[in-house]
Amino acid sequence: MGLAGAALVATAIGGTALASTAPTEPAGSEAAAGDLLSYDFSDTCGTETNASNIAKLEATDASTFVLTLCNPDVAIPAKVAFSALGISPSELVGTDPTQLVENPVGTGPYTLGAWERGSQIVLNANENYWGEPALASTAVFQWNPEGAQRLVQLESGTADGIDNVGTDDFERIAANPALQIVNRDPLNVFYVGFNVDIPPFDDPVVREAIAIGLDRQRLIDNFYPEGSIPATQFLPPAMPAYEEGFVDFEYDAEAAAAMIAEAYPDGLEVDLSYRDAARGYLPLPTPIATDIQAQLAEIGITANLDLQESGTFIDNANAGTLGFYLLGWGADFPDPSNFFDYHFGPGASTQFGTQFDDVTNPIAEAAMTVEPEARAALYAEANAALAENIPMVPIAHGASAIAYKTEVTGAHASPLSNENLSVMGIEGQDQFVFVQNGEPAGLYCATETDGESLRVCEQLVESLLAYEIGGTETIPSLAETWEPSEDLTTWTFHLREGVTFSDGTPFDANDVVASYYTQWDAASPSHVAREGSEFYYFSALFGGFLNPPPPAEEG
Repeated sequence: MGLAGAALVATAIGGTALASTAPTEPAGSEAAAGDLLSYDFSDTCGTETNASNIAKLEATDASTFVLTLCNPDVAIPAKVAFSALGISPSELVGTDPTQLVENPVGTGPYTLGAWERGSQIVLNANENYWGEPALASTAVFQWNPEGAQRLVQLESGTADGIDNVGTDDFERIAANPALQIVNRDPLNVFYVGFNVDIPPFDDPVVREAIAIGLDRQRLIDNFYPEGSIPATQFLPPAMPAYEEGFVDFEYDAEAAAAMIAEAYPDGLEVDLSYRDAARGYLPLPTPIATDIQAQLAEIGITANLDLQESGTFIDNANAGTLGFYLLGWGADFPDPSNFFDYHFGPGASTQFGTQFDDVTNPIAEAAMTVEPEARAALYAEANAALAENIPMVPIAHGASAIAYKTEVTGAHASPLSNENLSVMGIEGQDQFVFVQNGEPAGLYCATETDGESLRVCEQLVESLLAYEIGGTETIPSLAETWEPSEDLTTWTFHLREGVTFSDGTPFDANDVVASYYTQWDAASPSHVAREGSEFYYFSALFGGFLNPPPPAEEG
């Protein structure tokens, strides 16, 4: 795919996406070598111009992509397997990638048939897929926020699989020979979050009182399925660098009530925002929110529940407009940087407000540290600093499960929540229907963070690498092999040949460069996202952007 056919605009200026067939190189980059794209900003590493850990993106030939970093990163294979770094044609991501929100173009086992807003998304098997063809010629995503109603759909036969089995439905499913249940490991965390810049949560006394005033075990006992555990830190136990024996807060409602009474003798009233979307980390959102409301009342805080639409809630949280909210995180890839960097690293979103240096600094250093014990020691520093500053309170690591019809072959549940519909099916049945909790916000997953969007994207768009089905091991995908330099700053990926996108265009290294560059350079005209969203994952994965936007003015 040559530059002559690529509508790629790469000038390092601000503005909206432009349509152009005459690509220009950004100031500071190397000139393109023939028809191959190369963006070299090595001399900007560590400067205000480049807040990221990326120095260079390069297509050295049609089947080789080289990623050069400013500092070493041992987690690169796990990161580039994630769906936010999915590869789309350079012609599309190089102009206005927001068109991919409605019409994603990728190399996956399915293509988008129809998105019937408010109802379902229909996928068709990709006849030109390079890998094993999908078992079902049609895959359908539907959604229902009520666990009991999802189960009714499964029992009635209108669904073949349902996500997040309701807490009270495990025994019912186990007793039904027509159904099977597949457990998902609790590789997640549910937390109560604060924006520390929004009153009264700018007061450490309020945050600490809430931290010690919430009975985490009570929530587990009343609302979570078997296998769930209270959280004593942000990382779940199965994640590398989990700190055995660390406890952040001891429950003490009496002390919490005394703190609030002394600091706020006239009482304290707050809004608690949440969404009614079941997750493995939050199986019963409204009952849990209501119980937290009751627990807060016991320590002298009146909490008004603020229920928001799921996509709006996520956008608001990422934008830092929520003062007090219920949110959580399920692992996207099996490295602690997925939890720490996204939430508290240098390139994190603004959901918690102003960052704390004693949290951010060890996390940034850990991202550049190769030796596991040294990384764990740095994350332990971050644990202690999080408990000291309290931008959030970890509540639970929730067990969850997916239920399927018994005759479904290939049934699985992924600890990363990225179930692959192409390997599942029922003999003699052309269609496979999967019911999840909510409707995707968009299908250009470079700019999405909700699980419903990501799971659909992963059927359509592929990344350089992938995760094994039902597991966390990194495996080949669009790249067949890869190797790092000795210092882990240069990563070379050898691409699979003969792959085409769902629109019929051939895949090559230029597509990788363009897909990454669009996210990397915040000043590029193609760096445009769905309204209300941003490239949050890219910033978290790589520490920030090239040409980062100036900080928002206060007031």
